Amino acid sequence: QVQLVESGGGLVQAGGSLRLSCGASGRTASNYAMGWFRQAPGKEREFVAAINWSGIITYYADSVKGRFTISRDNAKNTVYLQMNSLKVEDTAVYYCAADRRLGTYLSSKEYEYDYWGQGTQVTVSS
Repeated sequence: QVQLVESGGGLVQAGGSLRLSCGASGRTASNYAMGWFRQAPGKEREFVAAINWSGIITYYADSVKGRFTISRDNAKNTVYLQMNSLKVEDTAVYYCAADRRLGTYLSSKEYEYDYWGQGTQVTVSS
């Protein structure tokens, strides 16, 4: 079993930056691909970014490519989402998720992730 806890959300002005963290418990957490998703009010949850177990392979939604960076520190069992040039439309609850399948495949589909955090709110003001 893996437990995920997100932190780092908050209120920021448009154009600003935030760094989200996702701490994972469990010895095998460092073997899993990790993803970030977000859900804005009244909308479905959507994929943001994913990273493979080693941190070498990453995958981004077009809407955040060039602005967000996903990374991980397996020694700390932590995954990060650095968010720069934030826009009002980035406002959402951000969730991290773990995919326990082995391999290099990175998924953008939430049903392919096995463990989820409780989410952290990011609000971008104009």
